[in-house]
Amino acid sequence: MPDEIESKVRVADHEVVRARLKSAGAEYVGRVLETNRIFDDKAGSLLASGCGLRVRECHVLDGIERPATLTYKGPVRDGVFKRRTEIEVAIDDAGAMTEILAGLDFSPRIVFEKRRESWRLKACEVDLDEVPGLGLFVEVEGPNEEAIQGTMSWLGLDSHDSIRSSYIAMLMKDAIGAGPFEFRF
Repeated sequence: MPDEIESKVRVADHEVVRARLKSAGAEYVGRVLETNRIFDDKAGSLLASGCGLRVRECHVLDGIERPATLTYKGPVRDGVFKRRTEIEVAIDDAGAMTEILAGLDFSPRIVFEKRRESWRLKACEVDLDEVPGLGLFVEVEGPNEEAIQGTMSWLGLDSHDSIRSSYIAMLMKDAIGAGPFEFRF
């Protein structure tokens, strides 16, 4: 199964990183407003085991069109950066997929929006994220820890500041009850 390997760092603003990306000749992909719906069964077994089932829709602000996706994420494994199994497929109709999941007794537990500006630098994808209630982040995802570390160094980011928690875990840190919870702009 394919792995997702990434580093996430909280930043005060995106301007310094954006300028470094431009000076490195990174390819600008575009900006989107994502709506992420995190599904679970009635017992909450996926989230309790550190797994995730997500339907993501992207509203393009500029750049290339991005399809809606259905994604399964396994539990986070040990490593310098966040590493987990990720299986993702493009879907034509996020609403229909939501109905399919409901028919299988999965319902949205968490819905959150995220503004994301995406770049490609060598073998890595660099995303400048803004999440309501959490702030600004830079995510670097790549094929291995060495590529991620090199990209982070080039961007002036310290791997010691890497956050292994997901946005979901950070949003839910102070939430009370079983949800569903919504975090929107």
